[in-house]
This record gives sequence, structure tokens and C-alpha cells, in this order.
Amino acid sequence: MTEPTLYTQYKSTVVPALKEKFGYKNVMQVPRVQKVVVNVGYGRHVKDKQFIEQIEKTLTSITGQKPVHNKSTKSISNFKIREGMNIGVSVTLRGKSMYQFLNKLINITFPRVRDFRGINPKSFDAQGNYSIGFKENIAFPEVGADAVEHLHGLEIVVTTTASNREEGHALLKGLGFPFRDK
Repeated sequence: MTEPTLYTQYKSTVVPALKEKFGYKNVMQVPRVQKVVVNVGYGRHVKDKQFIEQIEKTLTSITGQKPVHNKSTKSISNFKIREGMNIGVSVTLRGKSMYQFLNKLINITFPRVRDFRGINPKSFDAQGNYSIGFKENIAFPEVGADAVEHLHGLEIVVTTTASNREEGHALLKGLGFPFRDK
């Protein structure tokens, strides 16, 4: 199996550019994407088994992996949540599948989002990780708009080895993430 095109682009263009921009002496100092986590919380639909199965099916088709159920760590009486209750599902992508997913996200999914003007450059945390939220799951090509019974949002977290926001932004910009102007 060949290397994903985004990984080839990272090695050939992004690494030399970041090495020059930040003055790294070693290639291993250059930030890289570590993992991508796709996450859906099903909130008030905890008791609706059909809705949960639909979310699982959607995440499986989007990522190519079976999602894992996340349990609550503490009870919250206002939300009728008990400790140990399933409250969401997530998928963690690494390696080739991660780069294929990011390539699809950048080149296919973002252009399909309604009224898309670029992603927010302020969504980085202090360590250079980036979070993107989607209000609707129909932006992904695997999810047919006619086959969807329930619309749900999802969150994508891109975890990098960058040490600050500036390095994380430069890495994702080099990979082709369509950031809007501040």
C-alpha cells in the first residue's frame, strides 16, 4: 500500500518549510500530526437506541473504524446523568487512516459545508491542537442526505506535537487547512 498523498506532501514540503521558519536543527523537532479524534455526544438521546445506532453507523462510514462508547465520570443530576452511563462515542485515527481522513476532510468535506468561508484560526489550544465542530453530519460524502433520519453534530480534534499555537497553525496551514483571515 502506498503512502497517503497528504503524508507525502508533509514530508516533501511542510517539513522543510517549518524547519526553515522555526530554525529547527533536527527533523524530529518539526511538529507533526499525532492523532485525530472524531467525537459525538448524544446528550438528551441517551435512552434512544435507534439514534445511538444511527450515530455509530455514521461514524463507522465516515472514519472506517468502529466507534468506542464513552462513559460519564461523574453524576450530574440536572442532566439526568449517572456515573458510568454511556454519553457519547468517539473514534481515534492514527497513521495512514488519519492522513487519508484529513485529506478527505480538507479537499472534500470543507467545500461541502454550507456557507463555508474558512475555518477559525483561533480554535487552537495552548499546545497547538486544533478543534473543529460540525453542526450537521451531512457535510461528509459518506453520509447521504436522503438516508439521514436524524441530523447530529460532531467534533474533530487534531492533536499535534507542536509546542504552541503558532507552530500548530503553521503545520496545519502547510497541510492545506483552509483558515479564514482573522
